[in-house]
Amino acid sequence: MDFRIADSFTDALARLPAQDQKAVKTSAFDLQLDPSAPGLQFHRIEKSKDPHFWSIRVSRDLRIIVHKTADSLLLAYVDHHDKAYAWAERRRIEAHPRTGAVQIVEVRERVEQAAPDLFTPPPQPAAPAPPPEPPLFAQLAADDLLAVGVPEDWLAAVQAATESRFFDLAPHLPAEAAEALLEYAATGRLPKPEPVPATIDPFAHPDAQRRFRTVENLAELQAALDAPWEKWAVFLHPSQRGVVERAFNGPARVAGSAGTGKTVVALHRAARLARADAGAKVLLTTFSQPLADALSRKLAVLTAGEAEVRARITVASWERLADELYQLAFARRPRVAPSDQVRAALVAAAQAQGVGTFSDRFLLGEFTQVVDAWQVESFEAYTGTPRSGRKSRLGARQRERLWPVFVAARATLDEQGLMTWPQVFGAVAAGYGERAAKPFTHIVVDEAQDLGVAELRMLCALAPGGADALFFAGDLGQRIFQPPFSWKALGVDVRGRSTTLKVNYRTSHQIREAADRLLPGVIRDMDGREEARRGTISVFDGPAPEIVRAADQHAETAAAIAFIAAARAGGIDAEEIGAFVRSRAQLDRARRAVEGAGLVPVESNDAGAGKEGHVLIGPFPLAKGLEFKAVLVLACDDQVLPLQQRIADATDEADLGEIYETERQLFYVACTRARDRLLVTGVQPVSEFLDDLESG
Repeated sequence: MDFRIADSFTDALARLPAQDQKAVKTSAFDLQLDPSAPGLQFHRIEKSKDPHFWSIRVSRDLRIIVHKTADSLLLAYVDHHDKAYAWAERRRIEAHPRTGAVQIVEVRERVEQAAPDLFTPPPQPAAPAPPPEPPLFAQLAADDLLAVGVPEDWLAAVQAATESRFFDLAPHLPAEAAEALLEYAATGRLPKPEPVPATIDPFAHPDAQRRFRTVENLAELQAALDAPWEKWAVFLHPSQRGVVERAFNGPARVAGSAGTGKTVVALHRAARLARADAGAKVLLTTFSQPLADALSRKLAVLTAGEAEVRARITVASWERLADELYQLAFARRPRVAPSDQVRAALVAAAQAQGVGTFSDRFLLGEFTQVVDAWQVESFEAYTGTPRSGRKSRLGARQRERLWPVFVAARATLDEQGLMTWPQVFGAVAAGYGERAAKPFTHIVVDEAQDLGVAELRMLCALAPGGADALFFAGDLGQRIFQPPFSWKALGVDVRGRSTTLKVNYRTSHQIREAADRLLPGVIRDMDGREEARRGTISVFDGPAPEIVRAADQHAETAAAIAFIAAARAGGIDAEEIGAFVRSRAQLDRARRAVEGAGLVPVESNDAGAGKEGHVLIGPFPLAKGLEFKAVLVLACDDQVLPLQQRIADATDEADLGEIYETERQLFYVACTRARDRLLVTGVQPVSEFLDDLESG
């Protein structure tokens, strides 16, 4: 007999208190061990229209709902007695007549009894009345709806749904049907599902695998029951699963806007590669060590009970990886100069050379993004080095004046025994590039949009050639740390092996739609590859973002306190709230808001982060890779966002345009950390970006 778990069970389990969860997990384990054990107390759900629904007693009031057939036993739901029975009475589990995928289908008549307004036209006000809202899917035939998984008894309700009613209707439909209809509502195109052989097991259908998992053995169930129930670790969307399981004959990339599951794909792909080969040595890497630590924790959940698989995967940031490999190759640790020290060396060299026409910011940018990034060693090489992302043009004479400055600054750092990170990356690339035996068989990169030239060169040198060696996950719209450059110029060509995810699981429709207004609909990289934000859909609804233009900081704090209080009243825990500002100079405004709400603010590097009653605060860049149910983006004043220090350092209009672009991307990153609720505040006059967030 097959033993399965449904995502509806894991969702319901996660809502129970910890003590109840423990009791439920024990009963589930007993059920898997021996479904016929008399102590389980099976009871048929008599009022259910599905004859296979049964309840199992966990405690005096807790009940597990199982779907039991001759061939399988499925954990479907868990709750207190009356709620558990009500859930089963309103549902049936069956294979869709057209797609063949097993679905959990709500019984339309029972839903109509509970929510009659869902199926009746809204009352029309007295004259003069606007024309009635037209049905959203009037152009779609029943065959079109069946093809995307709409259950037969929901066809009429879908065909009659208006735009204002559809978001109320969508949660009652199977996920694949709701997503297809959301895409149609957003783009006017109904997706065509990939054909699936009619002979396939209904539970093996890609759409079924997003909601059901077959548990193969006791060890696997034990690991699942002991670990936190992380839905992303168990159930994958078919588009995600396709990228995870596909074999690529060269470098490959998955893209998508914030919340579409790129990191989930990277984690699952790393685990799959490690499971597939006992000799695999997989590197999972990203731009910062805090993010690498977060990936490591998630990987532990994904590989729970598979110690040998986890041992084959190394997780590290680019810098920590380079630091460790440099020590292995050269038997000493590199001493890396901080940015301020590099700037000081450049300024001193410019003064000594009598070059005073370039700003400190320009000198640092030209050195770090061009000379140091590409490890330019001669003036001749400098004249031919691409200045991708550098908006200010430089003529031959200007480069000739600048080159001695860079040579002198390097000499100063050398005399002090200091290196830059690009030098470390370059040394590692040189040390391992010619070796036949590479330290890794596969490399998976998260947040790949923030790779620099030197980092990418190093990763290429660490990976063997051939299939599945390099895999990248990233979003050009979230590029905030590195200027763009051509990957093809470094031999990394992902054309024909690039996939864009379009289903957003993390961010509500309202928050995603508002945040997307901050960025262009299509972003192109230096190799001409496009990433389109159009057509992305969110799978759940929520309140519109709140945007407050406060008269002063006291009013801003009051609005923030009220927002936090409302979030807490809505069941959001303190540790599920994040508060972000543009720079550390505004952190006090986030701190006052959190303390005013009676909670404890902690910065991302504090030991208290993530503890009960603590709210994470920090500048925008530190929000990358994080997610919260509620987010406050504070202090968006006109003189703060874009950051005035960057504006003042702009050397020309082109440079100013680049600054505005990256400031927008930072703001986008901060806003899209929110799942359900978003508050954006500023003191008058506020940032012009708030107008873009509201327009639509």
